[in-house]
Amino acid sequence: MAHAVELMLPPPDRGSGVPVLRQLYLALRGAILSGALPPGARLPPTRALAQQLGLARNTVVVAYEQLLAEGFVEGRVGAGTHVSRDLPEAPEPPPPAPPVPPPVEGPALDDLSTRPFNTGRTGWDDRSQRVWRRLTLKRLAAPDPAMFGYGDPSGSRALRVAIADYLRAARAVRCDPDQVVVTTGAQQAIDLVLRVLLRPGDPVWLEDPCYPALRTALAAAGARLVPVPVDAQGLDVAAGIAAAPEARLAYVTPSSQYPLGSVLSMARRLELLAWARRTGAFLLEDDYDSEFRYAGRPLASLQGIDEAGRVIYVGTFSKVLFPGLRLGYCVLPPALLGPVREARLRTDWHPATLTEGVVTDLLAEGHFAQHLRRMRLQYRTARDALVEALRAEAGDILEVEAPEQGLKLVARLHGGRSDLAVAQAAARRGVVARPVSPMFLAAPPLQGLMLGFSGYGPPELRRAARRLAEAVRG
Repeated sequence: MAHAVELMLPPPDRGSGVPVLRQLYLALRGAILSGALPPGARLPPTRALAQQLGLARNTVVVAYEQLLAEGFVEGRVGAGTHVSRDLPEAPEPPPPAPPVPPPVEGPALDDLSTRPFNTGRTGWDDRSQRVWRRLTLKRLAAPDPAMFGYGDPSGSRALRVAIADYLRAARAVRCDPDQVVVTTGAQQAIDLVLRVLLRPGDPVWLEDPCYPALRTALAAAGARLVPVPVDAQGLDVAAGIAAAPEARLAYVTPSSQYPLGSVLSMARRLELLAWARRTGAFLLEDDYDSEFRYAGRPLASLQGIDEAGRVIYVGTFSKVLFPGLRLGYCVLPPALLGPVREARLRTDWHPATLTEGVVTDLLAEGHFAQHLRRMRLQYRTARDALVEALRAEAGDILEVEAPEQGLKLVARLHGGRSDLAVAQAAARRGVVARPVSPMFLAAPPLQGLMLGFSGYGPPELRRAARRLAEAVRG
């Protein structure tokens, strides 16, 4: 026999903005899921519940019908509405949730991207916007049939051809379109490579200091981190060989070391390639912002002088066009192409086809190269304005050099100042100054601040430099 349960529901809140019917349905469903209405229990007659809550009877009827359609209750002719007996008993109440930690001092994460000196921002002018809009509308006006089905895990053939052509001309990368895999940003490319190459415990060289996201990805892969110091010539290859000659992989940023900006010398490049060829190791070349060189042509890639197929080349459009694009790529040695394609298929299937088409047109029609030339001038102007402002506002306590390449600079602190403390003080003034010392692993840390200048105009950079100087002076 069904047992009767006294049900006390809260009256509807007519000022909440949530429809009364929805409130009633959620209250009844919650009572069932919590066990207040156990399996087999009879719900109140619709007329009685409507009178109790001051509702129209039809509102209660519709709520019961929704519960019936979803299987929470069952109707019995002449016996009313009952909680379904097929439902399991209510589970044990979960343990109390841990207390929420207090927020980190400074701007919220979703507010950082607009704050001065944040890295990763890009510029975008009216001409680029008009071109992007026109190419997008053209693709939408005559959609590629591939948009309506699932695509190649490596990305569209047309985009891979355009990327290979661009890399051969601009970066001296030796590649065939079949070696290119288009990814959701460079971070996915790196993740896929790590999934394929590494087993837990495999030793991996990484630059010291190092790109923090790479360090996190290697730790997640279970790799044994081998910090290799960096000097004015880039990664110290001899130190890496002394520390772990059997390493499976070495991660390098040879065109502009992250975060210090040094360039891997040719002697070191050849030494690194010789080690990889001799031991069978792979080199992961992250060429994250090589397009923006302000003195002479961009440096040739490490991959371009690799004769043995040991270099995995990773690049991105996110730092060249805009981060919201989320489009990167890797150029793989033939031995890794199949495994990486399979890993991509298991995790993300294929890139967004509309975006692929627009970027393909951007490359093939020459708009990409024109955008690069305009942004290079814009960023150089921003760089020079920032360096000049920092020297004027805080030249006695900050050592600043104009980088020849990239979208950021490192300002070194003098007088024993802590970059962590200065970063917190800067955040209170609305400025994102990323401390460099946490990016070191084993080498003595540098007290410095990493400051992005791309995507900001000179007046904004000058105002931010004044606020940063206030933060440094305390």
